[in-house]
Amino acid sequence: MDKLIPVIIPAYEPDEKLIDLMDELKKAGISPVVVVNDGSDNKTYGSIFSEVKKRGAVVLTHAVNMGKGRALKSAFNYCLNEYEFMAGVVTADSDGQHRPEDIKKCMDALIKDDRALVLGVRNFDESGIPARSVFGNKLTSRVMKVLSGVSISDTQTGLRGISADFCRFLLTEKGERFEFETNMLLDAKDIGIKIIEVPISTIYLEENRSSHFNPIVDSVRIYAIFLKFLFSSLSSSLVDIVLFSIFCILLKNVQLPIGYIMLSTILARVISAACNFLINYKVVFKSRGNTASSAVKYVALAICIMLLSGFFVSTLHGMAPGLPEFIVKIPVDCILFLLGFFIQREFVYK
Repeated sequence: MDKLIPVIIPAYEPDEKLIDLMDELKKAGISPVVVVNDGSDNKTYGSIFSEVKKRGAVVLTHAVNMGKGRALKSAFNYCLNEYEFMAGVVTADSDGQHRPEDIKKCMDALIKDDRALVLGVRNFDESGIPARSVFGNKLTSRVMKVLSGVSISDTQTGLRGISADFCRFLLTEKGERFEFETNMLLDAKDIGIKIIEVPISTIYLEENRSSHFNPIVDSVRIYAIFLKFLFSSLSSSLVDIVLFSIFCILLKNVQLPIGYIMLSTILARVISAACNFLINYKVVFKSRGNTASSAVKYVALAICIMLLSGFFVSTLHGMAPGLPEFIVKIPVDCILFLLGFFIQREFVYK
């Protein structure tokens, strides 16, 4: 039995390019097709969806605009209920950017590995691509690689092959608009789904004017996923530096078996680390692992980072004794922060 792979097309206020795409899919023998009318005004756009239906598509309708993430979830739910033996789905955009031959490439890749997440990726080094698209995609790819460890050349592609099991998992994922697609990539890494990249044509019609992606509003939604990483560490670092400065003032003239900088580092880090662990475990990395195991690994890491911080701050302050201790501590801890983040992401909370 051939593996069934429906094509899902979320559409909000589409133009005739959606009808053209349906004609091309029908000509290429690609079916079934599920189109989601995400709250488009019926008086203006009803005729387009009527034409889509005539060409054999199933049309699901939202009464109001609910966002691309919700449209995809509605289609996932429909396909899971209606197509019992489907291997997965392929999602495509309604604005003419995805050709039937590229959709077919993603279908073939998903058939070969129906447990993978297939991404149809564009080449942003080609000429003629809108500057905002080049900048936005390249920046997001780099940020995602640094902060989450997911290395993908096209993070915002709408052409994706998604397995049936992953569709089922994504029904309860957060995100109702464009940020849902970023959450999908992070989920793939979290639960160990292999990501396969398939090169596709890079098409931007009319400078991409038909896109409903708002560069400011939707970028904020997408990067909000990453801001929690920074908030946890920055808030803990602020607590650490304030406590460090206070302990330095209190202990500077006290006779101690170890240097006052080292002791201040230890005391401040114990308090800030406890706060940081709880935030990271519950909010940032959403660890599904054993709390005690993560805590032990975190403590071991915190001790190493703490000792390294105390050693380098003491050493550098000795080389420049006129500088306030916290001025020396800030750049040292920034470097150690990056080291600590990667270790936490890949080892402590994995």
